Amino acid sequence: MHSREYKLYLKRLKRNKFLVVITQILILVFLIFIWEYLSRSNIINAFIYSSPSKIVNTIIKLYNDNNLFNNIWITVYETIISFVLATLLGTIIAIILWCSKFLYKVIDPYLIVLNSLPKVALGPIIIILCGANIKSIIIMALLISLIITITNVYSGFVNTDKNRIKLMQSFHASKWQMLKYLIIPYNYHVIVGTLKINVGMSLVGVIMGEFLVSKSGIGYLINYGSQVFNLNLVFAGIIILLIVSYLMYLIVLYIEKVLIRNN
Repeated sequence: MHSREYKLYLKRLKRNKFLVVITQILILVFLIFIWEYLSRSNIINAFIYSSPSKIVNTIIKLYNDNNLFNNIWITVYETIISFVLATLLGTIIAIILWCSKFLYKVIDPYLIVLNSLPKVALGPIIIILCGANIKSIIIMALLISLIITITNVYSGFVNTDKNRIKLMQSFHASKWQMLKYLIIPYNYHVIVGTLKINVGMSLVGVIMGEFLVSKSGIGYLINYGSQVFNLNLVFAGIIILLIVSYLMYLIVLYIEKVLIRNN
């Protein structure tokens, strides 16, 4: 049986959470209202800054023309592939580097240089090597998120509690046993944190790739809208992108809860 104080504490937590959500919604509604009012009153240039109503109408038109969910799915599909590849490859490479300090010392300068290099500069080379297709987009996204995954996961591995490592070493645990029973479980929070970063970085890479080569996807809609000076389409693409990004973030949060519950 829970005490009365604990029940009051839980009730207070729920109330505070409800107030936070309501405040967030009210702020969003207020900003949309102000934007629409300024546009309709010609205080701002509606042609350049668009308006919420025009953006909604543009999204409805995309839906009626069967261009909405098709473009969303293409971007989501490319993001999922690059996200999964970056997470798996980055974690595997981090494990290899953790197992071999010599290899890490050799690779570390290259990781730093590649991480600081603007990946869009490699776009023309990627297109020449892979062609103007989905492979180029995925590689672009992979280049952006892979290095971050490697550095974050490796940093978590090497910062594992030294006393626990010494304890396992005293029992003559092998590298594999230490990795399986200590390093990876101890760094669940690091891996999940990296997943959160990877969602955004993979999406950024996909949009950059779609700007360069794609003829479909959310990035293509934004790029095409800017080329024909259709700012309504540009803003619609940005709003769709924000929604997709938020939904993918919620999926990662769900994965986090599952990992924590099973840990």
